[in-house]
Amino acid sequence: MSATTVKEVVKESLLGSKETSNLSASHRASFINNAKKDEQTGELVMGPDEFVEAIAPASEDYHKISRDQYSLLFRVADRKGSGRVTIDDWAAFENLLMKPDAEYEIAFRLFDVDRTGSVKYENFRKLYERNKGPDSIPFDWDCEWAKLYIGDKSKRHPLTYSEFSQMLRGLQGERIRQAFQLFDNDRDGYIEPEDFARIIRETAKHKLSDHLLDNLTSLCNISTGSRISYANVRAFQNMIMEMDLVELIIRQACKRSTDGKITRAEFLNEAAKVVRFSLFTPMEADILFHFASLDEPSGRLGLPDFAKVLDASWRHRGTEEQPSQAVSKAKSATRTFLLQAVESGYNFLLGSAAGAFGAFMVYPIDLVKTRMQNQRGADPGQRLYKNSIDCFRKVVANEGFRGLYSGVLPQLVGVAPEKAIKLTVNDLVRGVFMDPKSGHIDLKYEILAGGSAGACQVVFTNPLEIVKIRLQVQGEVAKATEGAKKRSAMWIVRNLGLAGLYKGASACLLRDVPFSAIYFPTYSHLKKDLFGESKTKKLGILQLLTAGAIAGMPAAYLTTPCDVIKTRLQVEARKGDTNYTGLRHAASTIMKEEGFKAFFKGGPARILRSSPQFGFTLAAYEVLQSVLPFPGKSKQEKVHTGVAEAVDTVREKDVSSPHARSRNALKIILDLDENFGRVKLPDQQTWKTVPRILGGRN
Repeated sequence: MSATTVKEVVKESLLGSKETSNLSASHRASFINNAKKDEQTGELVMGPDEFVEAIAPASEDYHKISRDQYSLLFRVADRKGSGRVTIDDWAAFENLLMKPDAEYEIAFRLFDVDRTGSVKYENFRKLYERNKGPDSIPFDWDCEWAKLYIGDKSKRHPLTYSEFSQMLRGLQGERIRQAFQLFDNDRDGYIEPEDFARIIRETAKHKLSDHLLDNLTSLCNISTGSRISYANVRAFQNMIMEMDLVELIIRQACKRSTDGKITRAEFLNEAAKVVRFSLFTPMEADILFHFASLDEPSGRLGLPDFAKVLDASWRHRGTEEQPSQAVSKAKSATRTFLLQAVESGYNFLLGSAAGAFGAFMVYPIDLVKTRMQNQRGADPGQRLYKNSIDCFRKVVANEGFRGLYSGVLPQLVGVAPEKAIKLTVNDLVRGVFMDPKSGHIDLKYEILAGGSAGACQVVFTNPLEIVKIRLQVQGEVAKATEGAKKRSAMWIVRNLGLAGLYKGASACLLRDVPFSAIYFPTYSHLKKDLFGESKTKKLGILQLLTAGAIAGMPAAYLTTPCDVIKTRLQVEARKGDTNYTGLRHAASTIMKEEGFKAFFKGGPARILRSSPQFGFTLAAYEVLQSVLPFPGKSKQEKVHTGVAEAVDTVREKDVSSPHARSRNALKIILDLDENFGRVKLPDQQTWKTVPRILGGRN
């Protein structure tokens, strides 16, 4: 709080104060912080400089409109024309900004020099001549269009607020028409691209993005000729006049699209649904897609492509950097890389915790699956368990509830690197074969990516699996063999040695490669084709869980034979059991002794384990990311997709900001001339020398 603010607060506490109506605490503080004391009256007032400081904070974006041009609004706030703004004037101005038609009313009050509630032609013309640029394209105020609003020279009449607003609404179009005629030297209805660029820069620069301004001359390329017709110019103007509606239509069309992109035909179809009449012509759609597709000439565009056209604050990314900027950018890139590395490590920890949670939740099902697959013999009398439910019941009865979690520790330890390497390799291979622009990847490469991920994970999963399986079957070994000792995971690791830890690796490879080759493409297509995931539609957790569960079913069941062979190879053979020597020997022996059905033992349990495990893992990961976000990470920008959200984005995002309403009012005023307000208005002393007709006191 400044010293001036403190003094005012103390003064009001001791002497009391007169409350200004409709002035919020924040707006009052803004006035006090920027005002200065009048030397004669001792009253806090603001001159033009202080007013600009209050209404146009230095922290705001002044990309298209010069900050000095906000001094134009001082004339509106200074209701008495005294060259200063009191707190009552400030309250009235803030109240004006909150009106629904504030932008037009501010422009009206600027030209209502005599403050009579109407704009006289003489005052309007003098203020216009005083503010227009010296090299601006001339405008004929005696044209037929102007006469329709203000009358002929002999019958000029003042304009009411409604009439003045309507004239401003059509002024830009008339300026463009006159400028076109000025440059159409051959009177053939065509002008050069450079002339078109000048027209648009002088009449609409404050409303357009850098991308549009830098590429205006390319409009000639939408036709076979090298020049620009008047129809092209009017079509361009119509598009920029309806930017908000265009954005709404594009957002709606992109929402309906499966990949978040639309074609010209889809835009026109959506426009026909949104508006009552066919508002946009084919040429207008051609112009929109021409400028949006300059960097991506595919004919199918997404929101980022259209943002370069629709968002006036979009800045040119290709400007030449100064050496100091390049060094700063390099340092920033280094910091970004380090930050991304730390964030990746943080996400790895969250993924590890989520993976461990998912594995823990389904571990009893995994144990039942292993016990069922390890049963040998074709005779039902030789089997310890009748089915999966019987197995579950007998494990609890003979070994207690803790028996369901035999060998869970190595599973929890090993699941982190297993999930990490699987997901990383899959994303890496997909990135190599994916089209960076469209995001499309062929099915064969999706299968290759999944298979590669499954192959790489065997390095971690095989030692994990063999230790886990031997721990899981210890319970039934102890029951069948009297005096059998219970072994720890470390004892099993030391006993097997490095080579023994990779026993059955070929079978593990045979299982994990097809599993991932089936799972990842299926999961990707379920999200996209069944649930409609796109760049503009983010799926909810329930949809992701469902997609993951469905994808896990065929992947788990179809690879069960490989899992049975792997289990038989990795389990320590008991007395009387066949000792398998290799992959082929195990497969042929199982087929010979137990039949084809033996290859699908534990298949249902495998489905019941794989589907919910992915679900629990994903749900835990999503929750952890929301509850424990990476420290310092900025919130991801929300993508508005629905009608209501799109309307919020287009119409309501700046309503509560006085700076934004002031900026929009200036945009209407600058339709008269880009240079309005660039000449600094007089200060409090010199204001008195300005003719009264222009708002001065002389």
